Amino acid sequence: MISETCRIRLSAHARFLSVKSVTTASVRIREGQFLRWHQGHLVYLNKSFPLILFWFKFLSNMLMFHIVLFFHFLGPPVNVTCNIFINSFGSITETTMDYRLNVFLRQQWNDPRLAYKEYPDDSLDLDPSMLDSIWKPDLFFANEKGANFHEVTTDNKLLRIFQNGNVLYSIRLTLILSCPMDLKNFPMDTQTCTMQLESFGYTMNDLIFQWLDEGPMQVADDLVLPQFVLKEEKDLGYCTKHYNTGQFTCIEVKFHLERQMGYYLIQMYIPSLLTVILSWVSFWINMDAAPARVGLGITTVLTMTTQSSGSRASLPKVSYVKAIDIWMAVCLLFVFAALLEYAAVNFVSRQHKEFFRLRRKLREDCLSGDGPLSEAAAMFAGLPPGHVLFDIRRRFAERAKRIDTISRAVFPLSFLVFNVFYWITYKVLRNEDIHPALQP
Repeated sequence: MISETCRIRLSAHARFLSVKSVTTASVRIREGQFLRWHQGHLVYLNKSFPLILFWFKFLSNMLMFHIVLFFHFLGPPVNVTCNIFINSFGSITETTMDYRLNVFLRQQWNDPRLAYKEYPDDSLDLDPSMLDSIWKPDLFFANEKGANFHEVTTDNKLLRIFQNGNVLYSIRLTLILSCPMDLKNFPMDTQTCTMQLESFGYTMNDLIFQWLDEGPMQVADDLVLPQFVLKEEKDLGYCTKHYNTGQFTCIEVKFHLERQMGYYLIQMYIPSLLTVILSWVSFWINMDAAPARVGLGITTVLTMTTQSSGSRASLPKVSYVKAIDIWMAVCLLFVFAALLEYAAVNFVSRQHKEFFRLRRKLREDCLSGDGPLSEAAAMFAGLPPGHVLFDIRRRFAERAKRIDTISRAVFPLSFLVFNVFYWITYKVLRNEDIHPALQP
């Protein structure tokens, strides 16, 4: 049971509070003690009356000096220390080049007008509605595309004031931040995404942001990204901005994200590899089975074209060549070359028909006796006697089969050499160039 209720009229200073502050502002002192604004009155529910005087004095100072105003007009700049706790990190989108994360943003600064000595506790946790009555840094995210606060089940904000006037302000935010990406090594790339915290209205003569010395960037233990690995090293630094309106404080953190290519191996690399191998089956099919070999060649070409289009569907239209583009282009080249190989085999195997056509024409020329013998006549004259149709046909067929035999070895070896150079280039050489650049 609450044995005593005390109401203190603050009509002289109520004009400095907003309507929301007057009607809903509340403060939690400790377990069993509660202070609340109610219809222009300060209501304190507790058995110990002397604490009323402390709160009356504390809140009167807030109202009389109008704490929402900036307090370092002529003194040194206010140092605001920031640290961030990353609650979730995901939705990294290549097409729009941005990423989404949920954070707890914490800011700390000193406001001597809020210092107190009468109350025994080291700190006071105030209701978030009191934020409208004190000065706060005008921090914003320079590379932000979208953001929203969280109000379920109540405003996710924390306001804590210490005896020496230090203020801790924590807020939960969901941010969509811009992240320009270099996709030349995609999908074996490592991206660097930046978060920039900047002051909007106060120059460096009035306000300076800096990172907390211990634990400036914290990450949830169970944080897992579907396609990336968030590296432990995070580069913290300064990004002071110079505009025609002045020099503004800015701090930044760089996240290094290494892409895991398991999805792309299963969905792109392995299917395209099998399609290329499937195109080589035509080298073992009889060259007389034209419908089978042509159908297999056209099918593999169309399949590779579809896979190549699918690999570009989830990527932005950039002007440079990506690693996946080189792979798909070479696979398409091998498949198309296998189709052209059968065209060459078919052409060579039918040369005996041209041979007999020239022989028939030579015979007609000899019977008519018109002019000297042509080159074709000299070629026919060199044929051994008894050279029959079957032998000539067999000779050209063997030439065509020899092309198939050579292709059975040349195509796989060429593709193997390409794979060696491809994977060494993108998994070894380029990674060695990237990783030193990521080291602070």
